[in-house]
Amino acid sequence: MRRHRAAPARAGSREEQSVSTHLIGGGWDEAAAGLVYGPFLKAAGDAPTVAVLLMDEGDGAEYFARFERVLRRTARCTPVPVLVPLGGVPDLGALDGADALLIGGGLTPAYQDALGGLRTELPALLAARGLPYAGFSAGAAVAAGTAVVGGWRSAGVPICPEETGEDLEEIELRPGLGLVPFTVDVHAAQWGTLPRLIEAVARGGVRQGVAIDENTVLTVDAGTARVSGTGRVHLVQADGSGVGLRAYRAGESFAFD
Repeated sequence: MRRHRAAPARAGSREEQSVSTHLIGGGWDEAAAGLVYGPFLKAAGDAPTVAVLLMDEGDGAEYFARFERVLRRTARCTPVPVLVPLGGVPDLGALDGADALLIGGGLTPAYQDALGGLRTELPALLAARGLPYAGFSAGAAVAAGTAVVGGWRSAGVPICPEETGEDLEEIELRPGLGLVPFTVDVHAAQWGTLPRLIEAVARGGVRQGVAIDENTVLTVDAGTARVSGTGRVHLVQADGSGVGLRAYRAGESFAFD
């Protein structure tokens, strides 16, 4: 791999990026909550109702309570649970009356299974109603057009820790929601997932992607991505002669294809 300063990609149009999208790399540092959730809640307006969609693996109520606590501490808002059983499909009617949507974390393939059939309907609903989207961990991964849902080997060769594989062996790419045109991996520094994204780009499965550290958010709006929080966002791009890698910190931004 050739390491260099990646050139900014061409910015997309406002129409292409009509949904204000906030990609959170995971993490529960309450001291960073204002930086991580603040941009999303600000985009949602005054005292918003936030639908919090979670795959319920048996602890859905307790998991929702964690998000409710951190959101209420960040800004005046009303979080509402939308719990989806494993193997189920979300009822988009549950978003009626919501001012914003947050999709949480858990087993990424389960989220993709549940949301894959809504990859046209859900983004259209968000755009039509002007609802900001936040994805936390798995929710960030499935926001991509092509989502990396797990895996820790490439052609049998280990490329990241086995425990990050999401119950999958080989790197697996599946259709996502298409809210952003690049692939997303999460828990980058903490779980060592950056090599998985690099490998996905190097193999030609995707052209560009971002790996986001915990307690860090990438806010995507009108073709520009802005970093907030305590960690880094790592932009990985194929450039015709290799793979380019650049890390961005809080306060920095970049454009993309």
